[in-house]
Amino acid sequence: MLLNASPVKQLALQYGLPVLQPPTLKNEDVQQTITGLNADVMVVAAYGLILPKAVLQLPRHGCLNIHASLLPRWRGAAPIQRAILAGDTETGVTIMQMDEGLDTGDMLLKRVCTIEANDTSMSLHDKLAELGAQAIIEALQDMEHGNLHPEHQNSQQATYASKLTKAEAQLDWTKDAKQLELAVRGYFPFPTAYAQFGETTIKILQASLGSGKEAAAGNVIAIDKKRIHVACGKGVLGLEILQKPGAKALPVAQFIQSFPVKVGDRFSTN
Repeated sequence: MLLNASPVKQLALQYGLPVLQPPTLKNEDVQQTITGLNADVMVVAAYGLILPKAVLQLPRHGCLNIHASLLPRWRGAAPIQRAILAGDTETGVTIMQMDEGLDTGDMLLKRVCTIEANDTSMSLHDKLAELGAQAIIEALQDMEHGNLHPEHQNSQQATYASKLTKAEAQLDWTKDAKQLELAVRGYFPFPTAYAQFGETTIKILQASLGSGKEAAAGNVIAIDKKRIHVACGKGVLGLEILQKPGAKALPVAQFIQSFPVKVGDRFSTN
């Protein structure tokens, strides 16, 4: 498989900047190479690993991290998804002075972003990426002029955004429809919410709160041109875009032409 260079690497090469891609920063030779750069500051974005203490101390002003949440809420690997799954109405970006812990360093700058009712992890990621780019430039300018004021995190207010797993994205129809609607948005595009329909795993890429009479959880209670309405433990979820194995994602009107679903059918609840 041919891997494409990331946009960051492409831009660096365009401007003749050196690009280092070590598999680990724990190697002493790699650390010596970084030392030779004589850096004022290191900026870390979506690196995914804790930096060794030796590396944190190499730049004169240490290492700054662009974290996609309003710390100390949602420390960890999946802050964007966990914010949506929890039903948060706002999140943001924190520029943080990195220490040896997992997103525990002093906060240097925060910028808030509203989570809209139709935001998915993908759309929110894109908004926060733009906000983070603006924030790190502002933070570096403030650092240059001595205008950064570190603020300690209150660990008692911290929440942890654990890494996503495929298993957790299976919809449990005994739950509240609102929880499942959040799950569909939070797990898009990865790992993508899914449900079992007989022996077939159906991915659910878009859904909204539906309507209809009460029924056993998982039962299909109505179908219209735009949605398949499925009863939940509380309320109804309207499935809008679905995907069967080996096929493209399709809106309901097209999906049911190749995969017949009728009122009275049932999605598994486990």
